[in-house]
Amino acid sequence: DKIITGEKIQEGDIVLGLPSSGLHTNGYSLARKVLLKDADAKTKQALLVPHRSYLKEIYPLRSNIRGMAHITGGGFTENIPRVIPKGLGVEIKRTWKIPQIFQLIQQKGNVSDDEMFKTFNMGIGLVLVVSPEEESNILKKIRGSLRIGEVVSGGGVNVR
Repeated sequence: DKIITGEKIQEGDIVLGLPSSGLHTNGYSLARKVLLKDADAKTKQALLVPHRSYLKEIYPLRSNIRGMAHITGGGFTENIPRVIPKGLGVEIKRTWKIPQIFQLIQQKGNVSDDEMFKTFNMGIGLVLVVSPEEESNILKKIRGSLRIGEVVSGGGVNVR
């Protein structure tokens, strides 16, 4: 009965993003292809940053969270819809600074914005869906978290 299933998500709920530590577990084939030929030591080091664990931050707040999705393979457009009930979608506003590693991949690989958000976490490793009443509580308790969107009627994920 404490499993976060997403079934309580409703229109008007808030989408929060928690920062990633880098690529996490997705997009390494494309990143290596695009970056490794002429990468400097800093870029190579960025590819080795371990995946961030969110458990310690999320676990105490689990009763205040309506839905959550790791942004791994499939990026925003495939992972977020898995937790959103039918008939609802998500509007994401790019309010955060995209980390340099993703900017390099996009520039050197000539990758479109749509493809980047379908493949990578773009600096957001975990997405939480919370009621508007819980937003400030969660933002205060999870370091680096920020509002990145809202649940809307319709379907899918629109990143703008």
